[in-house]
Amino acid sequence: MIDFDGTQLDIVSIDVAMNKAEERGMDLVKIAPQAKPPVCKIMDYGKYRFEMAKREKEARKNQKTVSIKEIKMSPSIDVHDFDTKVNHTKKFLSSGDKVKITVRFRGRELHHTQLGNELLAKFADAISEVGSVEKSAKLEGRNMTMTVAPK
Repeated sequence: MIDFDGTQLDIVSIDVAMNKAEERGMDLVKIAPQAKPPVCKIMDYGKYRFEMAKREKEARKNQKTVSIKEIKMSPSIDVHDFDTKVNHTKKFLSSGDKVKITVRFRGRELHHTQLGNELLAKFADAISEVGSVEKSAKLEGRNMTMTVAPK
């Protein structure tokens, strides 16, 4: 049995331990029930649960969730539109988000997938100072995708 201040008391029966906890106005909590004999501690269980919930809340608050933004374009994109997409991607990467770049092919464009590869390679070069390619270009149905992560 362990006292509320952390000092170790003797090995006692459950009845004696419960009486000591009641005398102090606290609870008797099993810390290690698998041990032989089981280890119990005298503590204020409500206060203990409150502190644990507070620690968990603080851990969740400090946790950063990574979201994935998506940029879509076609293989016949104009230069100014391309530059705008690059600037948006740089902004997303600098804020810590991952970006999925999608090139969608329509109709006969699907026969010219090399244009999509060239476009994604050009895109990767344009954002190379801010991000790095996590998943290279891959054709999935009518879409070619590439994932970029911040450096």
